Amino acid sequence: MTTKTHTAVVTGAASGIGRATALRLQREGYDVLAVDRDEQRLAELGEQGLRVLVADLSAPGDRDEVVARGSGASALVNAAGIIRLKPILDIDVQDIRDVYAVNVEAVWDLTSRIGRTMPAGGAIVNLSSSSAKLASTVEAAVYASSKTAVLSITRSFAYAFAPSQVRVNAICPGIIDTPMQDAVLAKVASARGTTAENLAQNRNASVPLGRAASADECAGVIYFLLSDEAGYMTGQAINYTGGLVMW
Repeated sequence: MTTKTHTAVVTGAASGIGRATALRLQREGYDVLAVDRDEQRLAELGEQGLRVLVADLSAPGDRDEVVARGSGASALVNAAGIIRLKPILDIDVQDIRDVYAVNVEAVWDLTSRIGRTMPAGGAIVNLSSSSAKLASTVEAAVYASSKTAVLSITRSFAYAFAPSQVRVNAICPGIIDTPMQDAVLAKVASARGTTAENLAQNRNASVPLGRAASADECAGVIYFLLSDEAGYMTGQAINYTGGLVMW
């Protein structure tokens, strides 16, 4: 178990993988700053003893506040992300800008500015996605491209921070039971003229292990990447896909 002197910043902490990770880190003894734009759900984390910060990561001023509050943290988890689902030929420049503002620009900015203040032994985990390596859900093409960018960001900062003994890794979750996954299933199913239930069954059937994972399971891998047990790992993209992606 880590000591209470360890601090962590977790973005996207109000729901899904971010929330599960924030709570896991708290259980492991971290002093957690939970960041999200969902004030109501963040308040629930505040009631459980986490420090909370309401912030829209697409806004530079809000990111400044995250940096000010998170400077010197020993762990950073960039879990915030948005998805916009459209037929690929209907995607416009504004869609790209909106998604990239959170999924790419904020990840770069927070990794750069918080990472440079981390003590030796600090670690960053960026959430990419199996969609960075797969193209089958074309309705999520902008999201997929943003998550591919996250992999490049991760590798570049792994090199940049290595002299400071700060590690940077990424995780590529596959099908995880989260509110975002539910929204994706509903939207894609509607676009394809099927039901969310049928789509979920087909997706699970495409996974060698035959199921989705829970957010808590994914949080366990993120904790490992932050821990001393992963102390010789940096610049890696860990698939967490039940075998759906093996490269």
